[in-house]
Amino acid sequence: MQTLTYFSAMSESTIKDWELIVPEQRKFISQLPERILAHLSLLAGDYGGYPVDRLQHSLQTASLAARAGEEDEYVVCALLHDLGDTLGSANHADVSAAILQPFVSPENFWMVKHHAIFQGYNFFHYIGMDRNLREEFRENPNFERTEAFIACYDDPAFDAGRPVLSLETFAPLVRQVFSKPKHSLYQRML
Repeated sequence: MQTLTYFSAMSESTIKDWELIVPEQRKFISQLPERILAHLSLLAGDYGGYPVDRLQHSLQTASLAARAGEEDEYVVCALLHDLGDTLGSANHADVSAAILQPFVSPENFWMVKHHAIFQGYNFFHYIGMDRNLREEFRENPNFERTEAFIACYDDPAFDAGRPVLSLETFAPLVRQVFSKPKHSLYQRML
């Protein structure tokens, strides 16, 4: 990429520098949906011991949500709920939620951020953890929403024989949800 400005520290930048930077940043940010779709492809072939690879799990989760008539933003959250697996293996839900946060409702953000704890109800007791860890969130208004997400979409999405919708099917939804942030420090720039 061509360097457009010549400062060596942000504190040295000028309005003229930012007149060059902002259009480049807008272009870069507008390409976020394509980067997300490309990153999803990295989940293909990554089984991690599961009966389906992480891409198939994501597609199954989103397919179940779409077929149940969930709203587009929710379906995108279902598709991306495990996107953080590749870079945040120890905190994947936090990584996925951080990527989604500027673009989704607070309820969908909370659901993605806490889904790993709620999914833990199904297996934490097998690995020496408290399966009821989610109970600390019982009074949160998003508890039932997240519990239903796990029960209806995330938990049953490990079926190697389940047909799924293709990633290309979800691409327009990803582009739509990531077209304009709802909550961002840089919203004025965009």
